Amino acid sequence: MRNRILIYGIAAAGIAIAAFSVASAASFPDPPKTNAPAAGTATAVLAGGCYWGMQGIYEHMKGVTNTVVGFAGGKKETARYEIVEDGTTGHAESIKITYDPSKVAYGDLLKVYFSVAHDPTTLNRQHYDVGTQYRSAIFYANDEQKSIAEAYIKELNNAHVFKDPIVTQVVPLQTYAFYATDLQDHQHFLDKYPTQGYIANIDIPLLNAFKSKYPEYYTKEIK
Repeated sequence: MRNRILIYGIAAAGIAIAAFSVASAASFPDPPKTNAPAAGTATAVLAGGCYWGMQGIYEHMKGVTNTVVGFAGGKKETARYEIVEDGTTGHAESIKITYDPSKVAYGDLLKVYFSVAHDPTTLNRQHYDVGTQYRSAIFYANDEQKSIAEAYIKELNNAHVFKDPIVTQVVPLQTYAFYATDLQDHQHFLDKYPTQGYIANIDIPLLNAFKSKYPEYYTKEIK
C-alpha cells in the first residue's frame, strides 16, 4: 500500500510511469501445445504484482468467463488485504481466472501473462510495489498446467525473450488455496476507477499494450 501511495503522488505531479516492454506479439514464442479442450470450464490462478492490473487484462480476454482477485500462498486466516500487505503471510496478490477451454487454452493465458500482464523477471516486485506479496507465481491446478508452465518458462528462457531470467514460481494450488480478497471494492477496480493514480499510470498502459498486441484475444466485455 505504501508503494501505491507513492504512485499517487507521482501521478499528481504529472509524471507517467511507462509499462515494461518485451518482444512484439508477432515474435513472442507460442506456448506448448495442450491436449484436446475439455468440456465445461477450467480455472487458472496467477500472481504478478498488483491484482488490479492483472484483473484489468484478463477480465477483457476472450474465452474468460469470470475473474476474481484475492490471495494465494498463505493460510486462510491471514488472507486479508491489510495483513497481506505487510509481506509476512506468504500470500501473493493473485487472480483466479475461470475460462472456457474450447475457446481459449491455458497456454494462451500464460502467453498473455508473460508478455503483457506483468514482468516475470523482477524478483518480489512489480513496478514500485516491493515484497513477496507482489511476486510472480503460477499456482497450477493439475499436472498438465504444471507441465505447460514449466515447459513455457524453459522455452522463453532458452529464446532469451527477456534480458534477465524468468523468476516465476510454479507451485501447486492444492497446497496454496486461493482466497478472494476481503475488500469487495477491489474487484474490477480498474473499471471503477480508471483515473485513479496507480491505475492510470501503471495498469491502463498494460491494458492498452494487451489490446494493441493481441486484438484477437481482446473483448470489451467485462468478465
